[in-house]
Amino acid sequence: MTDGSGGSRMPREWVAAALRRERTRAGLSLSELAKRAGIAKSTLSQLEAATGNPGIETLWALAVALGVPFSVLVESPAPAVTVIRAGEGPTMHAENSSYAGTLLSAGPTGVRRDIYHGALEPGAPRESDAHIPGSVEHLVISTGRLLAGPRGETVELSPGDYMSYRGDVPHSYEALEPNTTFVMIMQHV
Repeated sequence: MTDGSGGSRMPREWVAAALRRERTRAGLSLSELAKRAGIAKSTLSQLEAATGNPGIETLWALAVALGVPFSVLVESPAPAVTVIRAGEGPTMHAENSSYAGTLLSAGPTGVRRDIYHGALEPGAPRESDAHIPGSVEHLVISTGRLLAGPRGETVELSPGDYMSYRGDVPHSYEALEPNTTFVMIMQHV
């Protein structure tokens, strides 16, 4: 499945199955999970039926409401050897900025870390709400320049720069040059 820009998007069935599984594990009704995530019950119902097309913000809100890492909702079954070519992999797009994040590796059972490749163009910053408690984000800039970090504590980063910060507080990313890319590791305690 493609997103129209040449990159691939994850099948809706992955998200639907993960949402049903995690909602059932948490013992929540559709109504209760929708309320906790701040989304419409009809939206959640469509997502669980694999007919909805969620943005990254909706999935993050659901992950936080379920108390699980974001990757739990978008990961696919993994083969023994994994190669994800540039421009491939399950990619989610932000609703209010040019941000695109591709899940490269979800933490296996017992390991609470996920690895993403991020791409962002100048324009609207990617504003992120707080993730699950104890989350830490690690960034390594590949190309371009990025202004990133917790709100009020953003730092300008260039290729090769590394930064870590709490992901369980509101934070943002803003591309300062075209074709800004980075690797992000989400660590969950």
